[in-house]
Amino acid sequence: MRQSPLPGIVVLISGSGTNLQALIDAVADGRVHGEIRAVISNQPEVTGLDRARRAGIPAQVINHRDFSDRSGFDQALMAAIDRHQPELVVLAGFMRVLTPAFVEHYDGHLINIHPSLLPDFRGLHTHERALEAGVQQHGCSIHFVNTELDGGPVILQARVPVLIDDTPQTLAARVQQQEHRAYPQVVQWFCQGRLTLRNGQVWLDEQPLQAPLQLSGPAVLADTH
Repeated sequence: MRQSPLPGIVVLISGSGTNLQALIDAVADGRVHGEIRAVISNQPEVTGLDRARRAGIPAQVINHRDFSDRSGFDQALMAAIDRHQPELVVLAGFMRVLTPAFVEHYDGHLINIHPSLLPDFRGLHTHERALEAGVQQHGCSIHFVNTELDGGPVILQARVPVLIDDTPQTLAARVQQQEHRAYPQVVQWFCQGRLTLRNGQVWLDEQPLQAPLQLSGPAVLADTH
């Protein structure tokens, strides 16, 4: 297999792939100094696969329905990922709970984006739950993945106000805009060698993060709270 001087990335998807597209665009215009070597979906015929193919990126389906258990699927998925020898595995709307063996295999090299300000609203239906809870701020969180569902150390968050007339759809759209800004930033930090996970702690620029970084306007600010 050819070797690139750029850090290799494999992106896992289950659907439309809007965060995948944000990463494709960021690589194309030089905001991410990495190479997306493959896109793998557990769902056939999703829009994200078309996005990959249009960008000339190898796209593959490993349908979880073809396996009798979660472990068998994860083993096949690991084999497919490892053929591309990536430095980073990016979950971009990948709607499968991964086994501990998978998570441990990519420890420190596996990140996810979640549509809430973690630790609030782990799991599904985050926008509906945020509106029901009456919170004033909502957003997204990018985190290293560990064996706890949506519980890995958070790297970066982006916040949006919750408006009085918001619906789950309008709130989701506003959060998604921030996802498309935040995810390429974190991937770039990793590709630059600035972002690491050490003993369960996020480090950026050789400093441990005491709290998640916050995306604010064009800048990334440390949370001083």
